[in-house]
Amino acid sequence: MDPNAKPEFEVATIKPSDPKQPGWGIGVNRSGMINTHNTTLADLIKFAYDLHPKQFIGAPAWFDSDKFDVEAKPSVAGIPTVKQMQIMLQKLIPDRFSLEFHNDKKELSAYAITVAKGGEKIKKEENSDIPVPGFGGRPQSGFNIHNASMAEFASVMQAQFMDLPVVDHTGFGVTRYTFILKFTPDPSMRPFGGAAAPAPEAQPTAPDPDAPPDIFSAMEQLGLHMQKTKAPIDVMVIDKIEKPSPN
Repeated sequence: MDPNAKPEFEVATIKPSDPKQPGWGIGVNRSGMINTHNTTLADLIKFAYDLHPKQFIGAPAWFDSDKFDVEAKPSVAGIPTVKQMQIMLQKLIPDRFSLEFHNDKKELSAYAITVAKGGEKIKKEENSDIPVPGFGGRPQSGFNIHNASMAEFASVMQAQFMDLPVVDHTGFGVTRYTFILKFTPDPSMRPFGGAAAPAPEAQPTAPDPDAPPDIFSAMEQLGLHMQKTKAPIDVMVIDKIEKPSPN
């Protein structure tokens, strides 16, 4: 897609997800069609506005429980960039979910990604001419990061794994990287990134001596440092929101 294009969705369908169909995803196919599967409105807004759940104020209970499948065709031909996908969703969500909000700023706990001593040990991506990142895989066997800027990586970390917002303080700018982050999720992590906390009656499993390190140690192995800090963070204050209008 022309990087200067400002597309909208020409056609979009939003329907409740089938609870019998497992999985989760937000993606774009080679024709440029955008599809989401088993996504809550919280998921869509996290992606569209690059926010962590702790940055939402005033959301209703169904916001992060009711799941939807979205299929949407852009008005401009080609594969959209992440930014163009976000712009289209920022137009679709207020239209179909009647979203009204205002922005504010709060001092929140957050994780900051910086460069570790000795410098980064991740590979710059030089073989892709499409500025669209890819993410996938289980953390225990290797979470794959392909053609992503560090800001995009931080966005996925806060959306899928971490309990707090994640900010990029590396200074890498728009440089794109491809690497694998292999780590053992903590039980307290968000469900997509880590196992759910064991039921009260479940017996704790013995530690696996061959398990990958925790996410913080795994980041250090890649020359990246992630630590908790306090930072002024943008928040979305929701004034109005409704379940989606009919297609």
